[in-house]
This record gives sequence, C-alpha cells and structure tokens, in this order.
Amino acid sequence: MKSPLQITVYGRKEICPSCVGAPGSWDTFEWLQAAIGRKFGVEKFRYTYIDMDQKQSDDKHREFIEHIIEEDRFYPVLLMNNEIIAEGNPNLKTVFNVIESYGIQPIN
Repeated sequence: MKSPLQITVYGRKEICPSCVGAPGSWDTFEWLQAAIGRKFGVEKFRYTYIDMDQKQSDDKHREFIEHIIEEDRFYPVLLMNNEIIAEGNPNLKTVFNVIESYGIQPIN
C-alpha cells in the first residue's frame, strides 16, 4: 500500500474574522476526519492539526504560519501532501475530488 495521504490543518481557537458563521478550526478538523473516513476509510490518511497560536518547534510549520498571517489567508488552511487545497470553510466536494486525484477511491 502507498504511504498515507498527509492532511494538515492550520487553525486557531478563534474563528477567522472573515468567516463569520463558519465552524472553528478544530471543529472543521474533526468534521473533515469523520467525512473523509466515512467516504474513503481511515487507513489511507494521516491527519495533523497545527495550532497557529502555539509556539512551533518545526521550522516548516513556523514559516507556513508566518505565510498565512502575511498573506492574510482565511483559516483553517487545509493542505494535502503540503499543497493548499482550501482555506476558511472547506467544500467537501472539492476535498473529495483532490483525494480522488491521488488515486484513492471511495469505499463501497
């Protein structure tokens, strides 16, 4: 089996000021795991949540958080294998299409 698809969510406890009415970053992270797991199974994915307000020891995460802030991006920011696929309130159809572009097929 290929290595799992890495799904990373960068977010904050506070809701993005431009995303009024959207769920929080952690809620979005949990929702994505559940929705993806139901459609594609769980063994094909590895999930990481990065809290943008916590001090990061990894340079890659620190630099990406700086990029999010400098570019004034909506959060949460969703990456698959280090490629940004969504920011703010992600659309499941888009997320599923990207997953399928990696050759992962829905179960049943």
